[in-house]
Amino acid sequence: MPIKTLIMGAAGRDFHNFNMFFRGNKDYEVVAFTATQIPDIEGRVYPTELAGDLYPSGIPIRAEEELTELIKKHGVEQVVFAYSDVPHEYIMHKASIVNAAGADFRLMGTKYTQVKSTKPVVSVCAVRTGSGKSQTTRRVSLILRDMGYKVAAIRHPMPYGNLVRQEVQRFADYDDLDEQECTIEEREEYEPHIDNGVIVYAGVDYTKIVRQAEQEVDIVLWDGGNNDFPFYVPDLQIVVADPHRPGHESTYHPGEVNARMADVFVLNKVDTADPENVIRLRESLRKLNPNAVQIEAASPLFVDDPDTIFGKRVLVIEDGPTLTHGEMAYGAGYVAARRFGAKEIVDPRPFAVKSIAATYEKYPKTGPILPAMGYGEAQTKDLEETINKSDVDMVVIGTPIDLTRVIKINKPHQRVRYELQEIGQPTLTDILMKKFGKKK
Repeated sequence: MPIKTLIMGAAGRDFHNFNMFFRGNKDYEVVAFTATQIPDIEGRVYPTELAGDLYPSGIPIRAEEELTELIKKHGVEQVVFAYSDVPHEYIMHKASIVNAAGADFRLMGTKYTQVKSTKPVVSVCAVRTGSGKSQTTRRVSLILRDMGYKVAAIRHPMPYGNLVRQEVQRFADYDDLDEQECTIEEREEYEPHIDNGVIVYAGVDYTKIVRQAEQEVDIVLWDGGNNDFPFYVPDLQIVVADPHRPGHESTYHPGEVNARMADVFVLNKVDTADPENVIRLRESLRKLNPNAVQIEAASPLFVDDPDTIFGKRVLVIEDGPTLTHGEMAYGAGYVAARRFGAKEIVDPRPFAVKSIAATYEKYPKTGPILPAMGYGEAQTKDLEETINKSDVDMVVIGTPIDLTRVIKINKPHQRVRYELQEIGQPTLTDILMKKFGKKK
């Protein structure tokens, strides 16, 4: 009899692990996925078009709160944990729940889950959400392009809509984003690449995705999400670490996996971190992975008109995942508001409505910063209402995209931009030139 299996996920790694190992595997029967972290993804079905012939009715996606009930109801023998950016202790609590219900608990590694590309793969991942992976990926893409290579960024999955339609997605311009009805979270990752002239792929089936990308590029750039490890076998693995959160590189999953596999570490934000924490992080990474090269970097901030922030009562908006499951208390928007002389950072919580208020309840550490949550049309409207209700003089937007493309802000606003800047030697250019050389 096939082993009855349940996969715990968040609409990303869970689907990928299924596609790579369980789809078409008659030794296992996946009875359900459970979902967490992302609002409103439970209650759906992983469709038969993606699940394969063994699942003519698809696979139900249930809320993680139902985990024990599902194990007992379906006689589940094995539970696979397949989402990211959680403390090690959190995982063992989940394992205890699963074991107490009678099932085995499993973490899948790279052997059965990574795809081998026919083209070289440069992977950019991180030890935590919000470390600066996105600007590092952008920097790598531009260096490779200057070296003569055509590059496509393949982004860690964020399939929160029609899964069949999202099986393979290709984004070359803003019209593609609109056509695919991308969420704010998706736009934050895709738009900066598009602005740089880099094609972005994403979706659900990452074997099909890379096979299509291979037809038009010289090098595949894996743009990792959360702190998950890459879906592809990397030829060069770059991992970003954050000195604002020293110690997290060895206490979060699967960030520690990334740290132990890295070829290159980018210690980002060293310009704004406590020097003692930079030293602490450097030593910790050396213990975890003594052979990896370490690069120090900053993410300098720019706004169009910093004088407009001075003396103002300011609402700061930051990247949603960074503040929520990334557990950062602030980001680039907060730093910019303080640097450019804001009189007051106004707490948005009294003005939060509906799903935004619920986000603060779920993630109480978020504090007096507004996370740019927009996992669907309703949540995007709640974000817009919260911003426009806030009693402030100025809105400082620290998200990677221009929020005004998707919501209407009825107050003066400034957008914060930031790009990676290496400090000293070696640089990413040095590393990439040594690995690949200029295209001949």
